[in-house]
Amino acid sequence: MLGRRLISLFKSSPTSQLSSSAKSDYEGKGKWFGRKAVTFVLFTVTGGVALSALDDLFIYHSCSSKALEKAIKNQAVIDAIGEPIVKGPWYNASLAVAHKRHSVSCTFPVSGPQGSGVLQVKAVRDGDDSWFSFLRPRDWDILIMDALLHVPTNDEKHQTLRVTLSDFPPAACTPYTDCKPQESEDPEQK
Repeated sequence: MLGRRLISLFKSSPTSQLSSSAKSDYEGKGKWFGRKAVTFVLFTVTGGVALSALDDLFIYHSCSSKALEKAIKNQAVIDAIGEPIVKGPWYNASLAVAHKRHSVSCTFPVSGPQGSGVLQVKAVRDGDDSWFSFLRPRDWDILIMDALLHVPTNDEKHQTLRVTLSDFPPAACTPYTDCKPQESEDPEQK
């Protein structure tokens, strides 16, 4: 159905055989060409936006699936919200891509029988940007992953827990002490 409509856009439209002057025939063809050009541009732009949205949905799915696998294996998350841990709906998530779609920041809801929460993930990927990379699943390396978990307590209040799920703990900051002031070579300052 869609194919037939696209083909019919590029077929010539019937023009009036009874036109008396060449000028009106030329104006009719000009208007026809303008309409077809505008239609083509609108279809192209709409298709580009749809492909971009579909690519973002694939990125979200692959990144959130890997993060959920990691969260299911974490005992602190299991203790807080229970098992099974289920990913929330995609429309409650947020996704930000950067660096030619090689870096992603994703936040999505999770829930369990004892509570709910939000997983926050920052991940990167290596690879090329060819047309075939769009068709292949992407393998994301999770850099930072935190879980903000909302657990109800006995006195009807909610307790919020923050669990860090990163493989590598943050490096301890130590001041650099080997820095020595340089002596001035200007004889006036000595």
